[in-house]
Amino acid sequence: MAAMKGDWPGRANTNCAHQGGVRAGLLSALPPTARVVVSPGHLMNLLDRYLLAEWLKMLGLLLAATMGLLLMTSLYDELRDFTQINAAMGDILLYFATSMPSNLTVVLPLSMLLSLLFVLGKLHRNNELTAIRAAGLNIFSTTRSLWLAGIVLCGVSLLLNARVVPWSVETSRSLRDTILFRAEAEKAASGAQPADADSLGLVTTMAFDNRPQNRMWFINRYSQVSGKAFGVTVSEMDAQRREKTRLMAREATYDTAARSWTLLDGRELWFDPELGELMRSVTFEKKTVPYFNEDPSLMLLVGTKRAQDLSFNELKRITGYFAAEKNPKLIGYEVRYYGMLFSTLGPLIVIAIAVPFAVSGVRVNPVVGVSKSIGLFVIYYILSNLATLLGTKGYVEPVWAAAMPNLAMIGLAAWFFGRLR
Repeated sequence: MAAMKGDWPGRANTNCAHQGGVRAGLLSALPPTARVVVSPGHLMNLLDRYLLAEWLKMLGLLLAATMGLLLMTSLYDELRDFTQINAAMGDILLYFATSMPSNLTVVLPLSMLLSLLFVLGKLHRNNELTAIRAAGLNIFSTTRSLWLAGIVLCGVSLLLNARVVPWSVETSRSLRDTILFRAEAEKAASGAQPADADSLGLVTTMAFDNRPQNRMWFINRYSQVSGKAFGVTVSEMDAQRREKTRLMAREATYDTAARSWTLLDGRELWFDPELGELMRSVTFEKKTVPYFNEDPSLMLLVGTKRAQDLSFNELKRITGYFAAEKNPKLIGYEVRYYGMLFSTLGPLIVIAIAVPFAVSGVRVNPVVGVSKSIGLFVIYYILSNLATLLGTKGYVEPVWAAAMPNLAMIGLAAWFFGRLR
């Protein structure tokens, strides 16, 4: 008993020494100016500021680097086209300046992942995370500043998708079209091609199926400069999609104020929907149809642009216009629209993927955790593309096609966090 009693002071001294070593190791994780610790709560505040500051510095560097790489790629792909048409240097610089913000939603998750892996991996490699956890702080208390920053970045992603990226996509596209139209006009003025405004900015073979109002449009050529359509055919159908009337015109214009089309030099045909036989045919020189209110800008979006080339506002406009119908052609636009909505959860998903592997046990090489988290990030994009394909083909509802990859990653992250000790 005496021997046992004599052992306790030694053990107490050992424990005190061990706690002092842990505290010393913990203090080494902080910058020299922040090594005055008076309480666990104060310690957590210092850790929050230290970890957040280190991560934000690395995030800023990676954002700048990746945006620079994308700028170089864009210059390589498009600068030659601009120089061939003798575009002004000011217009070129303005185009690239307005187009680059559209890449932020793609660059942000990747930069977040790499910066988190670097910062947390550095702390892990120096055994600083081990010292922090040995002091009694769990993984959530240690990384709570990162989670709060992730929530803020989710709001930033929503703002980017709702405001900044649509402005960037639409403005840069308008600038590019203006530069191209100006080059075509200069060619026309020099005599290289006919000087006709109707031939500038032509879009050929434009079709538009307005199912809510049972009208089908086909336009042979549409000039984005003059706003005139050539070779126009409009078919009006009944509820069973059988043709009732058909208007054919050499030329047509859209009145933005009145929201109506005027057709010139054409013919109107009436059919028997039951038999499909021609009943009557009348020619006309000019015919204004007040209820033909299809906006040509919307026709251009649906008929000539891919879903991935459209902004969030343009996708919202398309899905809202055709919300009451089930048009197979528009499913891809819906999948893209909901995908952009769910992509605002990207920052939280990235943190959930990076943290469990970056703070794995001391016996695990940090490189293993980094490679696993990057692999999960690749799997996320594979799942996203697969879900998009299933949604576009109609096998899955668009909203679920957009949600499934995010839900899968959230479930995996919850499972990995549950295994943390």
